[in-house]
Amino acid sequence: MLRKALALALALLCQLTLLAPQSCAAYTDVPQNAWYHDMVNQMSQTGLLSGYQDGSFRPDNPITAAEFTTVTARAAGLSPGASSGHWAAGIMQAALEKGWYDWDELPPTGEQYDQPIPRQLAAKIAMKALAPDVWGDYNTQSQKIQDFAALEGRYYEPVLAAYQAGVLQGDDDGNFRPKEGLSRAEACAVVLRAANLSGGPKAPAQPEQPAAPVQPVQPCKGGVSENGRLQVIGTQLCNKNGQPVTLRGMSSHGMQWYGQFASAGALASLKEWGANLFRVAMYTGEGGYLSDSSLKEKAFAAVDAAVQQDLYVILDWHILSDGNPMDHAEQAAEFFTEAAQRYRDTPNILYEICNEPNGNVSWSGQVKPYAQQVIAAIRAQDPKGVILVGSPTWSQDVHLAAQDPLEGENIMYTLHFYAGTHGQQLRDRIDQALALGAPIFVSEWGTSRADGGGGVYLEESKTWLDFLDQRSVSWCNWSLCDKGETSAALNPGANPAGGWSEQDLSASGRFVFSRFSSSN
Repeated sequence: MLRKALALALALLCQLTLLAPQSCAAYTDVPQNAWYHDMVNQMSQTGLLSGYQDGSFRPDNPITAAEFTTVTARAAGLSPGASSGHWAAGIMQAALEKGWYDWDELPPTGEQYDQPIPRQLAAKIAMKALAPDVWGDYNTQSQKIQDFAALEGRYYEPVLAAYQAGVLQGDDDGNFRPKEGLSRAEACAVVLRAANLSGGPKAPAQPEQPAAPVQPVQPCKGGVSENGRLQVIGTQLCNKNGQPVTLRGMSSHGMQWYGQFASAGALASLKEWGANLFRVAMYTGEGGYLSDSSLKEKAFAAVDAAVQQDLYVILDWHILSDGNPMDHAEQAAEFFTEAAQRYRDTPNILYEICNEPNGNVSWSGQVKPYAQQVIAAIRAQDPKGVILVGSPTWSQDVHLAAQDPLEGENIMYTLHFYAGTHGQQLRDRIDQALALGAPIFVSEWGTSRADGGGGVYLEESKTWLDFLDQRSVSWCNWSLCDKGETSAALNPGANPAGGWSEQDLSASGRFVFSRFSSSN
């Protein structure tokens, strides 16, 4: 009973309806000489963080992920979105869409919302929310962290920036303890120091106004017989005549599981519905090519079937659980050497050389060197084919690639999104990358959450596709199969040989197929 009452009290204290400000003098457990006294006092007076009904603040208690994100959102002036279920669901979704954290760090199921937030994740949320322009020098700041080896690579940038700016400090032994929790007193210090870097905590924000519309180009659509071999001019994918072209189509699911939906009949039906693109997702792990080399011929057969239907086709080296592309760079170079030899005279082909780099990888450290190696292998056989290159964080960090681009022609950078998880922050990254001259290709997106479930998020998907259409960015939807998940385009039991009526299409499939040849 006591545990239930405490949980209810915490929930009430942390909802966005702020409690009356309190002074540290009213807290029974915040002594005047405590190192955190002044910060707790300021946070409490401004309503950013409140005490408990018994008059205590409990400075040493761990703060949960939902509590920390809520406090940070208050300091940043972020308003919550619509919510249901967990008390913090609205603010967590708003923070996720802002890019303060990634969906896999705090999945929207809410199961991790009430767990103590790891220090490295707290640093990421605070710095992205309150001091996004602060940068930390790797060489000098990493030396301050005695247990730097325990820090996951995805957190290098925000943690080093926080050390650089004095938001974070190590313990008496110089350790950061990145995966341990953060106390309520420490949370006060982190949020307040980060907020003070940009003028202090802000008032609640009004909903963001959409940016001025981009003037769209009028791209060609059509298939290979109409547009010929593709080329990249500036940031735009173009046809053989240099005219802007837009590709729209479907990705297969893993060829080892749903390769039957890459049949000649299936791709003929895809073309009949208006698509001009198919993506062959050849997983390298999860029982894929690296453990079953016969999948190569299955992938090539799918490419050949797409060519027969006048479709453009992406041959995708689909890394996922094996998220560091350098781990299998030699095998990738060998595979794409053979593929480029086979298809160098085929204008349909695009090469996607690393689906979703993830884990402890960076653009400059692993992805770019890998891309340089594999691109060289392709160019030795196919000097002109369009090459698609992923980026860290599941092909979301296109802004990092744009700041340090690859050399060469006909290279594009892929961005992946799922409408139920990703929002304006990733759209802003596309505009940022385009402004820096980086061509963007959305080689995978879904109407669901990033885990393939939830939704279907049709309004969010429409917002995304309208955005891509305005910029003539090509896209490929996940996925052409009948798997029992909302991102699948076909209902369970749909015929792998094609011939699909509207009744064979899932809710996702009906929406996506309707967008192949239309612009609204």
